[in-house]
Amino acid sequence: MDQHTLKQRAAIAGADYVLTHVPKGAVLGVGTGSTVNVLIDTLVAQKAFERYFRGAVSSSRATTALLESHRIPVFDLNQVDALPLYIDGADEIDPHGQMIKGGGGALTGEKIVAMAAEAFVCIADVSKYVPLLCRFALPVEVIPMACAALSRRFAARGGAPTLRRMPDGAPYLTDYGHQVMDVAGLKMDVPQALERELSAWPGVVTVGLFAQRRADVCLLGTPEGVRTITCTKPHA
Repeated sequence: MDQHTLKQRAAIAGADYVLTHVPKGAVLGVGTGSTVNVLIDTLVAQKAFERYFRGAVSSSRATTALLESHRIPVFDLNQVDALPLYIDGADEIDPHGQMIKGGGGALTGEKIVAMAAEAFVCIADVSKYVPLLCRFALPVEVIPMACAALSRRFAARGGAPTLRRMPDGAPYLTDYGHQVMDVAGLKMDVPQALERELSAWPGVVTVGLFAQRRADVCLLGTPEGVRTITCTKPHA
């Protein structure tokens, strides 16, 4: 079974979960990426925003554009008093709901909206489910003037940093005008500690580790169907 079909399964299950668990009239937190795009299309087909939800808070300009193309009201997070649920994908997720995110470059917005939400649901295909985070290079949003210094610091810690670039060779810029380093080879056996450490480095805007605010539930698209995983708390 191809990956797109598995993503569709997870996204459809995500739509069902949202309709079951989010109060009528609430604002929904919506993430970024290909699986989330399928989720949005599914919710639109079900007229969910017309019938149930007041609108959405978006984690990126790309998601905002898609929502607005469907005439769904998009609120700034500062306009919303409560966000019952945030739903998003992942580049990797472990059994504890700890994730690597940011392959699409929206890690800062994603982390902010996830922090504000009462519940965090991850929708992903089974290829993203790993026993230990490590295969996907860690995205780190950085201040441009700090790139060289941070590269040396990551290398000293055993990482192999690469500055993300556009097809024409120009540095990739996030929605907030920062650059992204993709750091391979970092040891991630204690993700929460690593997230705290790297987040404190001067010049780092956001680390694509979601371990302190991890997913509560993962809806995993598999060839056999959708697995609902209630994520367990990691050992300290």
